Amino acid sequence: MPLPFLTADRAFEAADDVPLPFDDRDRWRRPYRPGPWRVGVAALCLLLASYVLFAAVVIALTGTVSEAGAIFGISLLVIACALRLLRMGVWVSARGLRHVAFFRTRTVPWERVVAVRTVQQPVRWLGLPRTVQGQALTLVRRDRAVEDSLPLLTTHGADFLARVEAFDRAADSVEAWAEEYRPH
Repeated sequence: MPLPFLTADRAFEAADDVPLPFDDRDRWRRPYRPGPWRVGVAALCLLLASYVLFAAVVIALTGTVSEAGAIFGISLLVIACALRLLRMGVWVSARGLRHVAFFRTRTVPWERVVAVRTVQQPVRWLGLPRTVQGQALTLVRRDRAVEDSLPLLTTHGADFLARVEAFDRAADSVEAWAEEYRPH
């Protein structure tokens, strides 16, 4: 009994250009995967949160409810920080470009975007004050000077440290979104 969905020699359908049902261009999406540094730190934070939650249970059983509530609140804060760390990055949709940092989120509609380009410049290493020579994907806006362009992604950030090919793919993807949706 032939199983056509398991064989590689079958002819492909002519309707390959039909968009998939989950390919909604109005949803915010990150055009790259989070890097191993970001995921590793978030995993360590969640591991710490599990120990703090266990401590909250032990304190609730042996101590007062207010002490257990305080420790439980600390664990919720650590979990929220880990989730926010995973959420950080550049997100795109048909409405614009969104840069999510730890404490702030900036959304720029495509109408205010002049260019998104990759430049060679000093970049921060893992977001720390130390700078090294690297590449950055910068956003040039209509309402700001070219010198004030913000780096969206860098080769030495938590997502792309030691992953130059992944940075190139992500930068090309964001540039393609900008070219497609920005008014000319």
